[in-house]
Amino acid sequence: MTDHKYEMFDRSLLEIKPLTERHHDLDIADIKQLKRVDTVSKDFIVIASKIKAAISQNSSVILMIGGHVIRAGVQRYLIDLMEKGYISCLAMNGSGVIHDFEFALIGATTESVARYIQEGQFGLWQETGRICDIVSKASITKRGLGEAVGKVIYEEMFPYKEISLLAAGYRLGIPITVHVGIGYDIIHEHPNCDGAAFGAASYIDFLRFTKILENLEGGVVINFGSAVMAPEVFLKGLAMVRNVARQKGQKITHFTTLVCDLKQLPATYKYEASCDDPAYYFRPWKTMLVRTVADGGESYYIQGKHSETIPQLWTSLCQID
Repeated sequence: MTDHKYEMFDRSLLEIKPLTERHHDLDIADIKQLKRVDTVSKDFIVIASKIKAAISQNSSVILMIGGHVIRAGVQRYLIDLMEKGYISCLAMNGSGVIHDFEFALIGATTESVARYIQEGQFGLWQETGRICDIVSKASITKRGLGEAVGKVIYEEMFPYKEISLLAAGYRLGIPITVHVGIGYDIIHEHPNCDGAAFGAASYIDFLRFTKILENLEGGVVINFGSAVMAPEVFLKGLAMVRNVARQKGQKITHFTTLVCDLKQLPATYKYEASCDDPAYYFRPWKTMLVRTVADGGESYYIQGKHSETIPQLWTSLCQID
């Protein structure tokens, strides 16, 4: 049988422009200052007490976020929680790295997809492409993706590194794990992108994330705005640590999950929706709010914008300090 010879796109033909030629939808002025909010959801008060209890018994508190959380301008709130020791691990997808890197480098991020996809320029920006070089080196030195990018932002003269989650994680020794899917992110368009390097560096992060799940008994997992990455990565990692725990005669069942998102869920969200219901396919619901806590855990869902819910969580923790 003869192997087929499939052609591949020639990335050397791409025109990569500097970020100075891009219009940015967000800039440093969109980063919020720390400020307590007047009203918080009662569920956040419950979650705050559970986080405090988890920390006191050395159980893991894991925060998982989508890229829109960084675009919400709440970096200072998350960094403060990290500095106070409330977060054992921060997990994000590939877009989170891009927004964090660009904010730290130029104090701006986010392009108009509608505009730049028409021009064929979407995502093709020189400075952002440096992330690919960092990841290629990380795969050689056996660093995780989040650690490698955070190290560069922290150690180099990035003008706005004080608002970088990745740099804060590196500075504080808190794992920032990045979970990518090849072809999902703009940097995968670039000629210097090495897919194998991204896979290697992100897989290191997955194993680090899973290691932290070993201490989840009595802990807390929070998902802000990740509809696919967070529930899927959590599900697989939890299966792995439960497998090993079972062999030791142990269990990882008593923990709390919180999902914060824009989607409206019914009051019965602690029960799985029918597969005939389109909401069944909203993975944070069935995975994080039902299936993974079905044998001893608790779950909470809070609907709202990240720019409102994250300050509420921070305020709730401040109130019980």
